[in-house]
Amino acid sequence: MEDRANAQVNGAEAMVRMLQAQGVRHIFGLCGDTTLPFYDAMLRLDHGITHVLTRDERNAAYMADGYSRVTGRVGVCEGPSGGGATYILPGLIEANESSYAVLAITTDISVASYGKYPLTEVDQEALMRPLTKWNGVIRRADHIPRMVRAAFRAMTTGRPGAAHIGLPYDVQYDPVDMADIWADPATRTYPAYPQAPAPGAARAALEAILSAKSPLVVCGGGVVIAGAWDELARLAERLDLAVATSISGQGALAETHPNCLGVVGSNGGTDETWEAMETADLVVFMGCRAGSTTTARWEAPAPGTRVVHFDSDPMVMNANYPTEVAVVGDLRLALAEVNALLDGRTDVAGFGGAAAVADRVARKFAAFERRAASDAAPIRPERVIAALLKVLPGDATLVSDPGTSCPYLAAFYRLPLPGRRLITNRAHGALGYALPAALGAWFGRPESKVVGLMGDGSFGFACGELETVARCGAPITYVVFSNAGFGWIKASQAADKGGRFYNVDFARTDQAAVAAAYGIKSWHVEAPGELERALAEAVAHDGPTLVDVVVQPLEQAAAPVRRWMG
Repeated sequence: MEDRANAQVNGAEAMVRMLQAQGVRHIFGLCGDTTLPFYDAMLRLDHGITHVLTRDERNAAYMADGYSRVTGRVGVCEGPSGGGATYILPGLIEANESSYAVLAITTDISVASYGKYPLTEVDQEALMRPLTKWNGVIRRADHIPRMVRAAFRAMTTGRPGAAHIGLPYDVQYDPVDMADIWADPATRTYPAYPQAPAPGAARAALEAILSAKSPLVVCGGGVVIAGAWDELARLAERLDLAVATSISGQGALAETHPNCLGVVGSNGGTDETWEAMETADLVVFMGCRAGSTTTARWEAPAPGTRVVHFDSDPMVMNANYPTEVAVVGDLRLALAEVNALLDGRTDVAGFGGAAAVADRVARKFAAFERRAASDAAPIRPERVIAALLKVLPGDATLVSDPGTSCPYLAAFYRLPLPGRRLITNRAHGALGYALPAALGAWFGRPESKVVGLMGDGSFGFACGELETVARCGAPITYVVFSNAGFGWIKASQAADKGGRFYNVDFARTDQAAVAAAYGIKSWHVEAPGELERALAEAVAHDGPTLVDVVVQPLEQAAAPVRRWMG
């Protein structure tokens, strides 16, 4: 690094050096006119950061999101002014509302040209404000170091979230003192500076749980973000508690753990798991906002059910349910305190959660296995999940779009390890997420077999990014659930509108042929008997692969989605 004594760098170089100081290892982005100084600095400086050129700024943000979820590091994406800034928005809002740390750097027109009607002018600060936890456009080069530090502090502390930095073209040429290029190492990963709960809160929560007859723990993504799965397992085993999850909470406990019930709620939940929500006399929401999906639009817990809530964000307390005990703090620290309190007691009996879980899980999977064994064509989605369970290693990382694949994975793919092993964009549910996010996840966790799953509607949103996947040589396996329509909406029209279908179907495309044109080894599968072999070959291949599976349409299927099952 440069001699700091009286040394100066320009603004673009300062940004690169600040990202280096913050421990950034990968940047996903797309070039533009306003990016020229930044790219030149990336080229000339020795910084150890890998820049991944993408084909779309939206996909760059989704890559940064997937990367952040598997690494616990800030995911960084970048793009140019104008259209680049607007395209990057979907990834920012998803990361922010899902509580993952993603930084978007959008270069901008020169400060000197603001208000003069230059090409690509947009008020980036106003544009990004509602979508981010921290947001700023830099108007002086000497502000770059402190604003980068502020962005990283905001993203990694408290409830993690997204940040945006606007970097105008002329600011990239102005001088910055090297002496101000430094970072706080604690904010390289998150959660940074985790806070313990208030004195007495953990004890009150424990006493409330112990006073119940049939408590149920419902875990959201906060448990996984906090890395609290070991402490959760200790608590579940010590009290023999039944533990359910939201989709985002999958991985809070290994789903093969005897106390893990699986997903509850309107997406990925089943009648068997929903019984636990309906019969619990106390629900412990843990790193879970108790939103519409997990509670089936607040159908359960029913009014009068006691609620204990653990979360790092005080804003979720009492937002949807009167809360008997609120424990605000880092989940890992809070659960460690509860476990320490239990260690000092000998008068505590278990609740029989594992036995109740075993009965419900057995009934749920009996129905699943009947459908998965079907030789009918089009192929049943359950058969795809069963085949994946056979051919994938236990440490695989699965990335799903929110459409056809999501409820089946949530309900029936039992993750054998805790941690972030299944990724899906549950906050805003935009199609086209899984294909790029899987590439980001692979860059973050290259030792794991990464599988991206999506419907053919989602595939159409993002298939151009297959060129990036091929160029990077990422050995990702993509699985496309092809039903020639926007299946989720069509199934909803079947359930809610009496089967009056309108503008939800599109022409069938050979996704395998599309992938092959990008240099991806691919298979097209229509016969059920060919499915497992094709998936096994794709997973074993040492480069990128895609398996296009013609599946039963959602409106004809028995998908685990409550609104379609009435």
